[in-house]
Amino acid sequence: MIRSIMRDPAFLSQPSQEAVKGDSQVGRDLDDTLRANCEKCVGMAANMIGIRKRVIVINPGVGPFNLVMYNPVLVRTEGPYETEEGCLSLSGTRRTKRFREIEVEFLNARWEKHRMCFSGFAAQIIQHEIDHLNGILI
Repeated sequence: MIRSIMRDPAFLSQPSQEAVKGDSQVGRDLDDTLRANCEKCVGMAANMIGIRKRVIVINPGVGPFNLVMYNPVLVRTEGPYETEEGCLSLSGTRRTKRFREIEVEFLNARWEKHRMCFSGFAAQIIQHEIDHLNGILI
């Protein structure tokens, strides 16, 4: 289901709770909402649709499919750099530090544990969305 975008900084600043198997619908709603906003957004966190759960979705730009991650955790970072980012939930852009290469551990839609490496823009998107889960606004 396509959800409305949360724009309240007080809500977005709160850390999210761990996702559990019963939260699968959150991932589907995030995926639907990202698809509905694909012209202006490449990733979303559950708090952006008003749900404080550790779920993100990204479009890594390598095909028509989005990647939903439950409880993502950065396990390795490499190559720090400064960049400027915008956010669908907030107006304007802000400077931030990101890493060129990351490794992420997460649960997929079947609740199987995965570890994947990302670089470039996909890595930047994931870091932005994990910041959302931690209540960090960029």
